[in-house]
Amino acid sequence: MATDFWSSSHYKRWIVDRATLRQARSDDLQYVDNPEHLAFLNIFFANLISRLGRKLQLRQRVIATAIVFFRRFYVKNSYCETDPFIVAAACCYVAAKAEESPVHIKHVVSEARTLFGEYGIKTFPTDNSKLAEMEFYLVDELDCDLTVFHPYRTLMTLVGKGTSAASDTEVGEAEDGPRYWGTGEGKLELSEQAIQTSWFIINDTLRSELCLLYPPHLIAVAAIYLTLVFSTTTRAQIQASSAHPSSASSAPHAHPDPTRRSSRSASSSSKKHAQPPDLIGWMAGLNVSMSLVATIAQEIISLYALWDRYSEDAGAGEKGSLRHAHALRGSRAAKEAGSRSGSAEMSEARDEGAQGEVRITPMFLVQLLLHMRQKRMEDLSHPANGRPVAVNKMLERTQAAG
Repeated sequence: MATDFWSSSHYKRWIVDRATLRQARSDDLQYVDNPEHLAFLNIFFANLISRLGRKLQLRQRVIATAIVFFRRFYVKNSYCETDPFIVAAACCYVAAKAEESPVHIKHVVSEARTLFGEYGIKTFPTDNSKLAEMEFYLVDELDCDLTVFHPYRTLMTLVGKGTSAASDTEVGEAEDGPRYWGTGEGKLELSEQAIQTSWFIINDTLRSELCLLYPPHLIAVAAIYLTLVFSTTTRAQIQASSAHPSSASSAPHAHPDPTRRSSRSASSSSKKHAQPPDLIGWMAGLNVSMSLVATIAQEIISLYALWDRYSEDAGAGEKGSLRHAHALRGSRAAKEAGSRSGSAEMSEARDEGAQGEVRITPMFLVQLLLHMRQKRMEDLSHPANGRPVAVNKMLERTQAAG
């Protein structure tokens, strides 16, 4: 597995621009009344994969990898020409293998069929060979690029946490690699609740196409930035610790280690107990474009505003997200973020009647997908030039290859 993001296939082949994404959705746009519906499909399938991953008892990193695989697959394909439900199941199956947490194919088929049945999908195959066949199609469309870098490791490194109760450390990636986000000096000390908020924000970004547009370390920095913006308590704690560094550093010097020489002890102690950085200084010290971080933050806020109009039953599929955490606990950080100018998603749902907004439901999106596929099949069967077009791309390639 590649330990350097900049030399990996993730960076070289799977960070794309918006023009590529628009081109990928060009066929789908012909069969939807509102282009926003495609953004709702991103939310729906991310939630669906998350639910399936939890049923399969997959770690959060594996679920995130499965969602990234799903996004990559639909850079080259369209919803109207494929069955996204079997693609979602195959993404979970392949991601579990890629992240060394394999699950039996029978278990995936069984759980997927049960889960998808809740959305009225009765056509999911019971034959294991269908999912195995889709696995090969998926890996082929991914160009066998199964290495995925996630923002979680950068988040935990920037806050000085190798492990955390809220974390799922990325096993297999070198911790001592090049610090592409900065010098690594001066960790930002965040509380467990603040780290969890940043972690949930990263989870939430998977409901969009940000993982295809930006490197993961920028998403991690944007998540930290939004956490600091949302939580006045976290900002106050950091500012207090940076304003009074003597109290934090006085304890280690009070009882020096007698087994070490004084100079060595002083140098090691000064390294270990460096003065906590102030927020502005810490952000300025990062080797990243702050304008780009601000752009990502604005896109995350826009995602929450869109997500506010999506209605999932009882928060299904939202576990591990900031929205779900707010719904369950009414966390202080989320309450502070609930202003309309911030993230509308973290506040309570808008009054639909007062706002006059149409809420999007999973059943509406399932019907939309069926309509898109039906119309696409009709267009392919009766094209303007009178020549039918092969629907199954993979079958067409196989026949051409003999």
